[in-house]
Amino acid sequence: MSMEACPLEWWPKHEGAYECLAYLARKYFATPATYVPCERLFSLSGDIVNKKQAALSPVFLSEWKENKVSLSQLANSELKEDFLHGLKMLKSLQSKYVVRLLGYCEKQFTVLTQYHPLGSLKSLNEMLDLPRYKGLNTWHRRFMLAIDYVSIIHYLHNSPLGTLVMCDSNDLDKLLSQYLLTSDFHVLVNDLDALPLVNKSAGRLVKCGHRELQGEFVAPEQLWPYGEEVPFEDDLMPPYDEKTDIWKIPDVTNFFLGHVEGSDIVRFHLFDIHAACKKKNPAERPSAQMVMDTYRKMLTLLLREAAMPGTREML
Repeated sequence: MSMEACPLEWWPKHEGAYECLAYLARKYFATPATYVPCERLFSLSGDIVNKKQAALSPVFLSEWKENKVSLSQLANSELKEDFLHGLKMLKSLQSKYVVRLLGYCEKQFTVLTQYHPLGSLKSLNEMLDLPRYKGLNTWHRRFMLAIDYVSIIHYLHNSPLGTLVMCDSNDLDKLLSQYLLTSDFHVLVNDLDALPLVNKSAGRLVKCGHRELQGEFVAPEQLWPYGEEVPFEDDLMPPYDEKTDIWKIPDVTNFFLGHVEGSDIVRFHLFDIHAACKKKNPAERPSAQMVMDTYRKMLTLLLREAAMPGTREML
């Protein structure tokens, strides 16, 4: 099946030739057109997101073959292009870093993905405050989440489609809402409707949106460079590359680490790589690969130190 084909139309035509696979597809991939028209999905679901998140595509919790799934449908017809881009990215980037795509109805702007009950990363600290998750609220597990995040950035910067920039991330809360926390305590990227392609050799750079960005969370090159005397104009705004994602890594990691015992030791060991991420010149910032390698090296070092006598109090 090609990447452009609709699985809802493909499986009914080919299940005779692939009986075993068709059974597995029905059981695990929950492609709804095999059973009922897409319109009926909404009579079987309940809304589970707030209005702000529903601006592009409200998400519903549905159940298929005893498996819970997340169902989303376009809410604003003016955003069809964004929705279809997000679907294209979901289809093209399926991997261990991306939420699993279970089915879709492109004509009706409907998508089914795997349901993750812990929700987005925005609720991480509240979740870890619960007694049942107390054992996970350690510098070690939190640092592993940061490694997951950087690994996702590395994957996007080296994706099968080329170098992709995570544009829908102009403040920390917005960035965190793009990612899901799995039940086995890993991170997946969930929202892919703003992933423009960078090709520096071809002179192709990006701009994340058409409005003026402000604040310290975004990279310096994303800020209006001509001062308050010159009104913002999108046509005059210089484009940039994927190093905007690198600038944000220290702030995201700081969120992940929280304020648990040992987190300040981790921050101390990451000081140099984070200082490099915050270089004003994008060309001087490390790649996501370099950050990921440093994180993994530091995790190994810190775990070794924690296992040594006399270091428990330090960590």
